[in-house]
Amino acid sequence: MTVSSEIKSSARRAAPRRVFLKNYGCQMNVYDGARMLESLTPLGYQRTEDAESADLVILMSCHIRAKAAEKIYSDLGRIRQKKKEGSLVALAGCVAQAEGAESLRRAPVLDIVLGPQSLHKLPQILRRREREGIAETSIETALAADAKFRSLPPRGRASVSAFLTVQEGCDRFCSFCVVPYTRGAEFSRPVMDIIKEAEILALKGAKEIILLGQNVNAYRGRGFKRGEGLWSLARLIKRLAHIPEIRRIRYTTSHPSDMKEDLIRAHQEEEKLMPFLHLPAQSGSERILKAMNRRHDADFYWRIVKRLREARPDIALSSDFIVGFPGETEEDFQKTLALAERVSFAQAYSFKYSPRPGTPAASLDNQIPEETKQERLTRLRLLLDAQQRRFNESFVGRHLPVLLTGAGGGGGRGGGGGREGQIAAKSPYGQSVYLEKEGDSRHLAPGRVSDALITEGYAHALRGRAA
Repeated sequence: MTVSSEIKSSARRAAPRRVFLKNYGCQMNVYDGARMLESLTPLGYQRTEDAESADLVILMSCHIRAKAAEKIYSDLGRIRQKKKEGSLVALAGCVAQAEGAESLRRAPVLDIVLGPQSLHKLPQILRRREREGIAETSIETALAADAKFRSLPPRGRASVSAFLTVQEGCDRFCSFCVVPYTRGAEFSRPVMDIIKEAEILALKGAKEIILLGQNVNAYRGRGFKRGEGLWSLARLIKRLAHIPEIRRIRYTTSHPSDMKEDLIRAHQEEEKLMPFLHLPAQSGSERILKAMNRRHDADFYWRIVKRLREARPDIALSSDFIVGFPGETEEDFQKTLALAERVSFAQAYSFKYSPRPGTPAASLDNQIPEETKQERLTRLRLLLDAQQRRFNESFVGRHLPVLLTGAGGGGGRGGGGGREGQIAAKSPYGQSVYLEKEGDSRHLAPGRVSDALITEGYAHALRGRAA
């Protein structure tokens, strides 16, 4: 090799590589995607928002509903047409886990397929491809969450509000859900590992941490000392609250059957634990809940709500609902409406039932016609949207301590999105808040908690001014 070619080769190696990442689905995918990017930093990869110029394109996929999975393949088709010559395309997450080699048949553009517990293997796959000139597609779908977390690098960056996975997988086996098959059995990270990661996030500027898990309140993690027993989520939250820089703590997503008394008490006793809880109900019909294998009924759910409100009167509740589950009658659906009316949610997500391959519900008789699902979904959303708007409007004229997160902008007035020149913030109840700048705003730096007077309430956000 000549000196000139050596210089050119060295320049090619030194040039930063670009990686494009797109997340679909839940907050855990956002966390996993961020950790993947951190693992690629030693290989010289820098993030880009342009998929066409990227050397590596990663789609972090969601398999919870058919529509979400199909969107992945549509995007892969577009990527195939426009990707840069010589670039690599990776499918990661739950679609990769569920479909494995089948995803290659549907999307020949793929070079790498990684299940959610194999994300840590991406750097070694890339090194091996480069070192050995391997061109065939790599498929990694082992379910080993402990190996994943042991292999991921220390946190490289943190936003003001940062995700922290503490638990993965689920042992509940709801009849409609693919999570036990795509994320595996329940796994709780050791307390020490979580504390270390939270402390790193705090040092890097995080003021709020959101504890993640497919069934986060089932957390049972190994403690500091041998023989001391497993820690509950409530005990973990109280320990995390000792980190001075952390001002706020949240957790999601919970199962009603794992809402134990110590966690309810934590909402009463721990001031850093925010008064907002996402607690999926799925249905208000005992018959449908049994068919869903939810292991609770509507009355059990209501008793938990009452106990939470006794412990923390200002707590706001969010939920998930599925309409059109196989065999659902109009009477069953009316019970869902009745539960939603009784609880009055601050926020809720509602979906049409989507059969997922391999789940028990997919093979049930009495599948509901699509038009019936849509009609029921429309009625439920009208109710839930009205509840959310009322909740947001109830804060007009009140003062709230809001966590400042950065610059606002880009949203439409009807939905309450921020405008240019505003400051974005987050209320204790999880709402987006957009503050008008008035005079010297140097004290309104991201990461600070500021008192805000709420002046307007919208469907999806609040507006106000710093008090």
